[in-house]
Amino acid sequence: MKTLTRACLLAATAMMAVAAPAHAGYTTTKSPIVLVHGIFGFNNFLGADYFYGVRDTLAKEGAVVYTSTVSAAGSNENRGEQLRAELKRLRILNNNPTMKFNLVGHSQGSPTIRYVAAVEPGLVASVTSVGGVNKGSAVADIVRKVAPAGTYSESVINSVSNAFAGVLAFATGSSELPQSSVDALNSLTTPGLAKFNAKYPAGVPTTSCGGGANVVKNIRYYSWGGSSTVTNVLDPLDAGIGTLGLAFVGQQSDGLVSACSQKLGKVLRVDYKMNHLDEVNGFFGIVHLFETNPKSVYRAHANRLQVAGL
Repeated sequence: MKTLTRACLLAATAMMAVAAPAHAGYTTTKSPIVLVHGIFGFNNFLGADYFYGVRDTLAKEGAVVYTSTVSAAGSNENRGEQLRAELKRLRILNNNPTMKFNLVGHSQGSPTIRYVAAVEPGLVASVTSVGGVNKGSAVADIVRKVAPAGTYSESVINSVSNAFAGVLAFATGSSELPQSSVDALNSLTTPGLAKFNAKYPAGVPTTSCGGGANVVKNIRYYSWGGSSTVTNVLDPLDAGIGTLGLAFVGQQSDGLVSACSQKLGKVLRVDYKMNHLDEVNGFFGIVHLFETNPKSVYRAHANRLQVAGL
């Protein structure tokens, strides 16, 4: 039974890839691109990708793209170990023991991929943080204050959040993965990221709101993100994101992460008119009408990686 399960997992991993055309194109990169979701994320849910339309957009012009599946709720380190194992399986499936990957992580996906780059740099060609929680989130800080460790409130929040994460995991075929909303919350608070950054500082700005080292251990670090909350009145999720954005008093944010926290390595832009969901092409592609389409941003970045020889 275990052998069968393992075989099914390997087959599913292989299916995550979108094959590139035989010729090199605008988005063709030397190393495959791996998209890594954030907290309460998924690979594909009810026919919709987490990175909505991004994979197909990149593959159309030559990129080989994989979408990772890690725990919807868990610590940066645990999710990182899951991703690390996935990347090693991809090496086996591609019969390439030295294959590297261009990792692109959204939200908590950023510290997830940063962890892999730190503990096994030989697997990674580049790290790209998209709306990444690199120095903590005021939203996580507030939730932690409302539900202090060991309280009944924490227990309720954890149970409800884990149940939600479990539904996502079941629907996306990753129900074997562990879920822990408390671990995720602790990992995303400002103190939690401070501890994480002390262990894994690569690319992290040394000033309060600057850029970090562009290259560490031959790995290139990039970041981009948004600084708007309500971007399209037709998006039913914008109202909620706008409310969450009130947590960032005096700071620009995408509704869940401040612009300063999004910065890592070479900062491309953190002032797109995008909120946290727009950064992954939003709720079925409903994004700001007068801003660069998120898919175009990913497309341009793939070309940037190509030009850099990655």
